[in-house]
Amino acid sequence: MKKRLYNARILSMKENEEIYFGEVHTDGNRISYIGKANGAPAGQSFNEEIDCEGNVLMPGFKNAHTHSGMTAFRSLADDLNLQDWLNNEIFPREAKMSGEDCYHLTKLAILEYLTSGVTAIEDMYLTPETIADACIEMGMRCELVSGLNKFGPTLDVLEERYNKLNGKHPLIGFKMGLHAEYTCDRELLENTAKLIAKYKAPMYVHMSETKTEVDGCIERYGKTPVALFDELGLFDYGGVIYHGVWTTPEDRAILKKRGVMVVSNPASNAKLASGIAPITDYIKEGIPVGLGTDGPSSNNCLDMFREMFLVSALGKIKEMDPLAVPATEVLKMATVNGSKSLEHKDTDVLDTGKLADIIMIDLHQPNMQPVLNIPNNIVYSGSKTNIKMTMIDGNILYYNGEFKNVDVDEIYSKTEEIMNRLK
Repeated sequence: MKKRLYNARILSMKENEEIYFGEVHTDGNRISYIGKANGAPAGQSFNEEIDCEGNVLMPGFKNAHTHSGMTAFRSLADDLNLQDWLNNEIFPREAKMSGEDCYHLTKLAILEYLTSGVTAIEDMYLTPETIADACIEMGMRCELVSGLNKFGPTLDVLEERYNKLNGKHPLIGFKMGLHAEYTCDRELLENTAKLIAKYKAPMYVHMSETKTEVDGCIERYGKTPVALFDELGLFDYGGVIYHGVWTTPEDRAILKKRGVMVVSNPASNAKLASGIAPITDYIKEGIPVGLGTDGPSSNNCLDMFREMFLVSALGKIKEMDPLAVPATEVLKMATVNGSKSLEHKDTDVLDTGKLADIIMIDLHQPNMQPVLNIPNNIVYSGSKTNIKMTMIDGNILYYNGEFKNVDVDEIYSKTEEIMNRLK
């Protein structure tokens, strides 16, 4: 299928490239042309042509940390600190969940991702095999992340999933990860490090989310979680830490040295009162930052616009500096850096040959007028209502408020059935 998206403002996210009027052509799942209309190849025929009416085409947002299957617990266990929320409300309910539950609940989350302009997710949850099935069926690009901990599964299962799910489908990948230091004993950490070394794989983990977590690790091991993982070799091949709210200068030096990036989850961290991440320090010290929503029971929504606004606004408050965390840097977090976290080299910017993961931002709404500074508008005044189109792998999955080829009512009904059993 060949598509032509024309009469558009192009925000390619390529470094130092200004927004310009032009068009994008796709052929299958790739961008075959991007540029000004007068430079497009002549004599082409297309299966579909869309007049963008001056709206913005840009790379899709990457939700670089989420737990999609937690949609069942949205607004069910609010106004608690992290440890109470996890131990008393979430873990007991998750113990009742099946792989089929995760499959259906992930489909609900994907609907929300599409309305938020998300074209790829990094999903750490209970049954990656069924999550993968849901993403394939719905057309969502997904890197599954192991949440291995002392309660399960085994290292053998982790290795089996790593080999089975990488290569299962072009939309699907799998990363080695641990839930967190505080849910793993030392033996598990050491054995995971051996597996990391065997495959030369990056490590993905919740880390330094709360002061309580960091203090507990220091009490157990005499060092911070970052320092412990570094000592054990878990960061020898880079990776990602989710949250990174409570890191020290020494921690940040380790992250930079090991090529470990941070995925910030500002809404979840604010709602759970975990703290405000030192985003300005990460930027200054050359540590890439991506953005995630965290799960829909701690956040409680899967809205990248809210994350973009909050990571900037909270960063400014933390530094007491209105110049901190500017909008251009935030857009980079939500697109380019998110692709880096996912290890997706072909989804970071719009360019010829890249994957056709494209969103359209509707400028013909009051919150986007006047059109003075588009990046600032997207970050500071944008909302999910401005997502006019979400395209993944060359397929338009959401357009003008409608989902394509999806029975939304069936998804809602199945979710309610599961929720009534788990609550």
